[in-house]
Amino acid sequence: TTPMAVRILVFLAIFLFVGPTTDGREAQPAVPGVMLFGDSLVGVGNNDYIATLVKANKAPYGRDFKDHVATGRFGNGKLLSDIIGEKLGFNGSPPAYLSPQASGKNLLIGANFASAGSGYYDPTSRMYHVIPLSRQLEYFKEYQSKLSVVAGSNHARSIISDSLYIISAGSNDFGFNYYINPLLFLTENADQFSDRLVGIFNNTVTQLYAMGARRVGVFSIVPLGCAPLAITVFGLGRSRCVPRLNDDARRFNGKLDAAVDSLSKRYNDLRIAVLDIYTPWHSLATSPGAHGFTEARHGCCATGLVEFTVFLCNSLSIGTCPNATTYVHWDSIHPSEAANRVIVDSLADRINKLVM
Repeated sequence: TTPMAVRILVFLAIFLFVGPTTDGREAQPAVPGVMLFGDSLVGVGNNDYIATLVKANKAPYGRDFKDHVATGRFGNGKLLSDIIGEKLGFNGSPPAYLSPQASGKNLLIGANFASAGSGYYDPTSRMYHVIPLSRQLEYFKEYQSKLSVVAGSNHARSIISDSLYIISAGSNDFGFNYYINPLLFLTENADQFSDRLVGIFNNTVTQLYAMGARRVGVFSIVPLGCAPLAITVFGLGRSRCVPRLNDDARRFNGKLDAAVDSLSKRYNDLRIAVLDIYTPWHSLATSPGAHGFTEARHGCCATGLVEFTVFLCNSLSIGTCPNATTYVHWDSIHPSEAANRVIVDSLADRINKLVM
């Protein structure tokens, strides 16, 4: 092999999704840290520290997580944020920003500001007394000050500019606000509401850029019509995904793609990409067998038709499945750890381009 080929191989070993090096030591993570914003698809427990009903801090949530602990993650085990963190060379997601763990040296690997129930549109978060995206950005500013104290201002600046930023929002704005709120659905159509959300997304990235972010991955919204809860409520007795809701999600995602294109043209030194979770999730929900799953219509917890949060999915719930590994959904709206792994595998190329 030529010296050039050797250099390329070394580069790949460090910067592609990281595995152990040949002598058994772990390779350096591909980025210094990860900063996460948004909702329950990536949130790791900030809601445990606020007065809200949107919590996942009791069994059976977390039953397949390390030590079988319900940490506030909306799943049976690891979330998208944990698996992405592992693929980049970390132990999982950085700590929830409001938790005692988000202090000292732990700040060097980023922070997780996400709050289950949150969205782009602050009124969605206020309806459920969770942390709005605008407040998450304020916490990020506060985090930067704390990081400067721990790391020194130069090191802090390089952590801020080289870290990967992930935004997961929008699905709750539709599912838990627009579709059930006559003040919204009677005054604007889904396209107009999408435009409003994409405007907030644009503003969010502009703010993050001004605060030093240079690598941003934004999740598409999910196939809204394939969540077991959505099929129960809007499916008119059928067991298939609800086409109208999925059409709305696809149109929103098209607008998000266009916004990301224009942001990448506006800021030459910004790496930004849509992380398409719609496509793998839709495939899991409509062709579970092709991915080795047996059940997509019901979540594992309780009846799996309507239950989510510790109010409805708890240790008293009857019917919880003994093994979630073949279930696409853990509760009536969130994927199982097994499904989360399939989703992250499909994001690998896009994430590699952001971190290389």
